[in-house]
Amino acid sequence: MKFVLLLGRILFSIIFLLAIIGHFTKPYIQFAASFGVPAPEVLVPLSGIIAFLGGLSILLGYHAHIGGWLIVIFLIPVTLMMHRFWDATDPAFAELQTISFMKNTALLGAALIIAYFGAGPLSIDHYHSHKSHK
Repeated sequence: MKFVLLLGRILFSIIFLLAIIGHFTKPYIQFAASFGVPAPEVLVPLSGIIAFLGGLSILLGYHAHIGGWLIVIFLIPVTLMMHRFWDATDPAFAELQTISFMKNTALLGAALIIAYFGAGPLSIDHYHSHKSHK
């Protein structure tokens, strides 16, 4: 069953590891600016770095508590700024934003669980904690 948690960490991390690719591109930065993100030239790349580091931490199980909090720090402003379904006037766009908001809410819940419980077995954190007890 240890492998189930490892697989969960891998699947959870992928979206955050891949997020960094777009966060340094002009279209991502312009898109965020169109939603009113302040200083998007700085905050969009910074948010990509935060998401990447959090995802990498969780994937490896290295300081996964901190990685979980990094994902929380990434998701809260992104979800509230970029997925304001309540402001959308086009019904199709409102539905897309609602789905994205709810997806991010679910990811936020998972990140909080990781921030609380850590990476579990088959992780660098687990290896170090058991190595120090010997």
